[in-house]
Amino acid sequence: MSRHVAIVTDSTAYLPPRTMERHGITTVPLTVVLGDRALEEGTEISTRSLAQALQKRRSVTTSRPSPQVFAETYRRVAESGATGIVSLHLSAELSGTHDAAVLAAREAPVPVRVVDTGMVAMALGFCALAAAETAEAGGTVDEAVTAAEKRAAGTAAYFYVDTLDYLRRGGRIGAAQALLGSALAVKPLLQLDGGRIELLEKVRTASKAIARLEELAAERAGSAEVDIAVHHLAAPDRAAALADRLRERVPGLADLHVSEVGAVIGAHTGPGLLGAVVSPR
Repeated sequence: MSRHVAIVTDSTAYLPPRTMERHGITTVPLTVVLGDRALEEGTEISTRSLAQALQKRRSVTTSRPSPQVFAETYRRVAESGATGIVSLHLSAELSGTHDAAVLAAREAPVPVRVVDTGMVAMALGFCALAAAETAEAGGTVDEAVTAAEKRAAGTAAYFYVDTLDYLRRGGRIGAAQALLGSALAVKPLLQLDGGRIELLEKVRTASKAIARLEELAAERAGSAEVDIAVHHLAAPDRAAALADRLRERVPGLADLHVSEVGAVIGAHTGPGLLGAVVSPR
C-alpha cells in the first residue's frame, strides 16, 4: 500500500475520466434534483437529459454532497495509503460543497486540508491537476495546496449564456442584473470574480458575444504558456469552432480541453452555454 498525499475534488471540476485515473484524483459527486428524483452528477443523469428538461421548463435544482459522503470518501482514500488529503472544491459562493467537506474533514482518519478554490468547471479542474502533479513529485499537503492556490490565482473563466434566466432562478446572479439583460435584449458575457458569477459585458447579438468571448480568452492568454478549456452545453459546434480559433491565436497554448459541462453547472446556465477557461502554468 503506497504512502502518498491524495487529491479529492468534486464533480463540477469536469476533468476527463482518463486524466483523473492517471493522476489518482478522487471525485465526490454533486446531486441534480429533476422533479422528485435526486440523481448523481456524472453517473445518473446525462447532459442531454438535463438540456431536454430545461427546454421543457421542468423543475431542476442542485444539491451539495452530504458530509457523510465526504467522510466515507476520506475514509476510503486513507485506507488506500494516503497520509494526507487535499480536498479542492468549487467556490463556496456558489455551493455548500466546501462547507460539507470541512465538516467531514474534522473526523477524517488522516489530516485533510479543504480548499475553497473560488473556481468551477475546468478552472477547478486545473487546480486539482496542479495539486496532483505536486503530490506525485513527492510534495507535502502544504505544497500541494500552495500549487492549487497559485493556479487558481492566475486562472480566468469567461462564459457566454443565451439568457440569464437560469442563473437568476438558481440564485447565482442578482435579479437586477438578470432583469437588465432581459429588458435590453442583450447577450450576456459573465466571468468568475471573487468566487461569484458576475456580469462582465452586455453584447447585442450572440455572434458578437461569442467573438468577444474569444477575444477575452486570447487577451488573457497573451504569450504565456497556458492551458485552456472550452466548455459548452448542447452547443458542440460552437465549442469546436471556438477551440479551433484559440489554437490559432494563442502561441503559448499547452493543452486544450473541449468538453460539455455536467448537469450541475448546466442546470444554472441553460442550453447554449459557451465558456473559456484560461489557466497559466
